Amino acid sequence: MTTPLTLRPISADEHRDFIAGRSSASFLQTPAWASVKSEWRSESVGWSRGGELVGVGLVLYRQLPKVRRYLAYLPEGPVIDWSGDDLEAWLTPLVAHLKAQGAFAVRMGPPVVTRRWSAQQVKDGIADESVRRLGDVPPLERSQDGACVIAQLHELGWQPQGTEGGFSAGQPQFNFQIPLVDAEGAPRTEADVLSGMNQLWRRNIKKADKAGVEVALGERGDLKAFHDLYTHTAERDRFTPRPLSYFETMYDALGAEDPDRVQLWLARHEGDLVAATIAIRVGTHAWYSYGASSTEKRDVRGSNGVQWAMIRHALAAGAHVYDLRGITETLDADDPHVGLIQFKVGTGGEAVEYAGEWDLPINRAIYKAFQLYLARRG
Repeated sequence: MTTPLTLRPISADEHRDFIAGRSSASFLQTPAWASVKSEWRSESVGWSRGGELVGVGLVLYRQLPKVRRYLAYLPEGPVIDWSGDDLEAWLTPLVAHLKAQGAFAVRMGPPVVTRRWSAQQVKDGIADESVRRLGDVPPLERSQDGACVIAQLHELGWQPQGTEGGFSAGQPQFNFQIPLVDAEGAPRTEADVLSGMNQLWRRNIKKADKAGVEVALGERGDLKAFHDLYTHTAERDRFTPRPLSYFETMYDALGAEDPDRVQLWLARHEGDLVAATIAIRVGTHAWYSYGASSTEKRDVRGSNGVQWAMIRHALAAGAHVYDLRGITETLDADDPHVGLIQFKVGTGGEAVEYAGEWDLPINRAIYKAFQLYLARRG
């Protein structure tokens, strides 16, 4: 008979050491991320079997206005074995603990892939007028593990959440990633990754190099320069920028946990900052997290130059995946989001669908009031 799983609060050190012993986990499930999300109360929890720590989770608690009840949120987590057919054994002790902490609902984002599409399939979908969404295109691969997770969550009463808006704006369900290992798990070469990109990307990387764009790793003191360019990008592309203090906190917290966890990249042309990015890596998974680019000197292709430097760095660090983060599901050529998808598709990677975010209402009356509150805000 299998020893049952138990759950308890764990220290940040126990949490960090467990993740360090795994191939990878989302950076949103590292104990350092609690410092970045300081407006949420946080807790590290761990699952044990026979005294051995076998899973961990970062829980963020957001209090409802005027009542001591919380949404308990595990972004892109928890870090458990999602491949089995007994999720109930993992989730029952978690829900019991969170209920005792005053949670009216639990929200989590299982880090489980459900479908994949090749860059060519996405490109063909955009060109096909009858295709409006990625889901309209038959996938290259369907994950049995992903289907099993979704079926079990439905059976256990969890509810899938929409990807638009949300209490915390949510994490993207669709991402674009470049595999840095082949089907057998062997590392790809720089030449192989470059040959997988489309002609425009290869030409722009060459153009940046020929124009004299210099890409280098920055330091904490360079965050102000990054942020100035980022706010310029936000005005141009019409999104709300985060404050400089957010990036300083993120850089300090992630860097303190592991000096290789976060990198600031700067691309300059004749002394002018033309592109800047923030990259994060946990084990074998590397993410392009934030980016900024100047409107002037776009012709020197600093954005392509800095991306190529980040991809090469991820390869050298032994990463298996270079993750360009979220894309929307739309493949409608007239949709304004398609430009970003086309930029990412040019890298020759693949579109990846995750299981998405799921809620389990614990107190249904409060959860219903919470949903009405969100609807009014939205």
